[in-house]
Amino acid sequence: MMSSLQGPRLARAVTLFFAVVILVPCLVGFGTKFVEFVNTFRAESDGAFAITPLVNYLLASLGFLCLLLWAVRNGMFHDIEEPKFKMLDNERLLNRTAKKGK
Repeated sequence: MMSSLQGPRLARAVTLFFAVVILVPCLVGFGTKFVEFVNTFRAESDGAFAITPLVNYLLASLGFLCLLLWAVRNGMFHDIEEPKFKMLDNERLLNRTAKKGK
């Protein structure tokens, strides 16, 4: 029989596994594109055009990282099931209120 702690541990392990499976290829792709931009900028005299996409990549990535850290810090991933139940409860309440008003 599974102990009460094995369920959350297993869920964390599976989440970590999928995070690594998804994030590592993304990081490799981003890193490759970043190195390509830097090499283009350094190699050619006309390579200055590469600075704009490079800055866009960095700012977009920094923005998404800040949003992720903000969401984690504010507990937005703590209970991801609650909003759907709250929405259904609100809908039931609105339906009851609408029926009483008729």
